[in-house]
Formats: sequence, structure tokens, C-alpha cells
Amino acid sequence: MVKRFHLLEGSQTSDHAHSNKQMWGVLIIAIIAVFLGSSFFFFCRRKLSQRWSRKGGLKAEKLGLRHFQLEELEKATRNFSADCLLGSGAFGNVYKGIFEAEGTLAIKRAHAESYQSVEEFRNEVRLLSTVNHPNLVGLVGFCEEPGPKGAKVLVYEYVPHGSLLEYIMGRGGRNLTWRQRVNIAIGAAKGIAHLHDGIKPGIIHRDIKPSNILIADGFEPKVSDFGLVKLGPIGDQSHVSSQIKGTPGYLDPAYCTSFHLSPFSDVYSFGVILLQLVCARPAVDSTRNQPNYHIIDWARPCIERGSIEEILDASLLSEPCNMEMMLKMGELGLRCVVKMPKDRPTMTQVFQELEDTLYSVDSSINKQPWRSSRRTIFGKFSRPTEQEHRRSLDQDYSQSFVSIDGVGLQKFRVEMDSVSFQSTSLRCFEINSVSVDVDENNLRGISEETGRERDRLNK
Repeated sequence: MVKRFHLLEGSQTSDHAHSNKQMWGVLIIAIIAVFLGSSFFFFCRRKLSQRWSRKGGLKAEKLGLRHFQLEELEKATRNFSADCLLGSGAFGNVYKGIFEAEGTLAIKRAHAESYQSVEEFRNEVRLLSTVNHPNLVGLVGFCEEPGPKGAKVLVYEYVPHGSLLEYIMGRGGRNLTWRQRVNIAIGAAKGIAHLHDGIKPGIIHRDIKPSNILIADGFEPKVSDFGLVKLGPIGDQSHVSSQIKGTPGYLDPAYCTSFHLSPFSDVYSFGVILLQLVCARPAVDSTRNQPNYHIIDWARPCIERGSIEEILDASLLSEPCNMEMMLKMGELGLRCVVKMPKDRPTMTQVFQELEDTLYSVDSSINKQPWRSSRRTIFGKFSRPTEQEHRRSLDQDYSQSFVSIDGVGLQKFRVEMDSVSFQSTSLRCFEINSVSVDVDENNLRGISEETGRERDRLNK
């Protein structure tokens, strides 16, 4: 009996040990299955992500673009750190990203609500892939995570020297010579003209403003931020109907009242920029007694009577400045903002007229003798020294320029693109309000020196 009990007990112990082994075996198999299943899931998800981005014809290779993985962008921007943030807007944030192969790039990550559909994002990528011009910021690649709410990222070339807005503002002591302003205007106009006429169908930017014109090496301008671009009219169409989008102060009034969008809407915006390059003022000044005082209304009277020096950016008065070229820019700016869109020049005509005037100015520089008059805003005349003459030739200044010395520039507060800032550049000089003490002895000395020079030349 006892023996049978021990046998039964041994049998039960053996069964229990066997059961434990089975349980551990099942547990190990389950863990391995979960691990393999997770690996398979993430593998399939990655493949689906790649297939999703290609669905609908969005193939990076065919578009000449690179398809970035989100992990790459996170690494390049330190997980989209605030330290890498270059700027932000209603559409999304732009970050500076550093890659091992590509170097530094600008990464524009859209807000979740920026695209109404996945196809809208893909259409923008396809559209921007056709844009290739030295004066347009180039699209390098994109990142599209699966699903309507997945990350939508555009990767552009990086432009290192800030925007035109910063130079107009005078931020960080940045200023532009008259020639740099003209060359920036010509280059930006060429980029916009390429959007309008160099691509079929043409593209309307809809948000031309100083902050969207970036400055590359050698002060080469590059038009950027294509978040509001729209295909232009096709065939015999004169316009396309569109919701009003853009930046106040640069929006074409004709577009705002009719909802008719055309390339001439960009021309209007560029006309405002031309005036700003001359005057260094905000598009809309809300600091004066008259609210919403537009630069067009402020500058028009002086430009129409040819008194460009009365509204010239004061930073241009600290060194020789070609008044003929500045007046041409002002006049062309007013032509770009006329009421009827069809009466405005095309962007091609804009840059051609600027180039022709600059060529004419440079030709007159080479033909005119160095004894040309130096007219200051105070009406004084003086003979340049030989060193000044040589420097003026080296820098291609013309005989028609103004300069001002020893004037304390007053800081003022303005608003540009809804950004308040401090600038040391005066918005204008009210000549009638400037009093000047004239030293008669100095004038007598100048007169005697001029007489001696005349006698020397007549010998």
C-alpha cells in the first residue's frame, strides 16, 4: 500500500515537472513570436511608407529629388530643436539641418492642417520639382510619412545670408549699396519671370515680399517660400479664380476685389519691393498719424516730380549713390502697381528695363570725365581729390550722386511684415526742415580754388 502510494506520488511529481517544461516552452515560443511579429510589423510599415510616397506617381527618382526618411531629418535637426529653427509661419516651421552627404539644408516641416489632403502635398512636390533657376531656392527632396496625418516635409537648399527684409531693416548693421539693390532687384525679377514664363503652365507665387527673397553668396537673390503657389492661366485665359491669399501690403487690390489671380498680381507685389529698395520703408506704416499709410501713397508725389533724393534711404546718403538709377527703380515700381493689371509690365519687362538702365548708367560712367559735379542734398559742390576720383571709378559710381557727411541718423520704430524693429536708416529726409550753417570763409576758399583750377586748365 505504502509502496503504491510512493509510486503514485512519484508519478504526480514527474507529471508536474513535465507540465512546467511545457509551460516554459510555450512562453519562450510566445516571446519569440512577439519579437518576430514586431520586427515584421516595423519592416512592413517601412515598406508601406516607401510605397505610400510612391503611390500616385510621386517617385523621387523620376522627379530628380531625394526621398528623406523622418529619422534622417530628426537627426539632422536634433529632433527639430528650437536651436535649429530658422523661421516659422502659418504654413509650418523651417529648420536648419546638417547632413553628412548633402551638408546644410533648409527643412520645412508643415503643420498638420497645412495640407487638406495627401494628394495636395504630392502635387506641390511635383510642381516644385519642375522649378530650376539660379534665382529660385531649389527643392532638394521631401519626406512623406504614411497616412493623412503623417509628417509632410520639404527639403530645400540652404541660403546663408538671411532675407532682403533684414537688409531693408538694417538689422545687425546690414546695408546695401545702390548697385547691390539694383542687382538684387534684377535677380529676383528674373526668378519670378521664370515662374511665370519659363515653366508651362506658369506658376504664380502669390506671396512676393522681402522676407521671401533670400540673399546668397555674392548678394545673389533667391526667391523662396512656395507654400502659396498656384498654377497660372492656360491658353487664352487671362486669370484663374482663387481665394485671397498673401501678405497685407503686398496683395494686389485688383486680385482682392475680383478674386482674379494672374501673374500681374506678383508684379504688383514686386513693385512694392522696388519702392522699399529705394526708400527702406515698410509696405504699410501704422506708426504715423494716418493709419495704414501705404508706401505707394507716400512715395508717389516725390517720384512723379523727380525728387527721388527726398525719399531715399538715408543709408544711401552716406556714400555716393546714382540718382538716375534710383529714380528709375521708383518709377518702375509705380508702373508695377497701377490699378489695371493689364497696364502693368511683365516681370520679364521689369528686369530688362532695370538691366538696360544699369547698362546706360555704367556706359555714362566710362564716358564722362571725372570733373562731373558732386551734388549733395544740401546743395554744396566740391571738387573730388585724386584718391576719391580713383575710388569712384573702381566702384563704378556715376557722375550723378548724392552724399551726406556728419549727420546723426535717428533711430526709429517701424513695422514690416507685422514685425516691429529698430533701424538706424532714416525713412526719408524732409529737406525743408533741415537747417544748415554755411561757413562763408569756406565758400570763399572753394571759390578761389575753383578759379585757380580753371586758370590751370585754360593754359
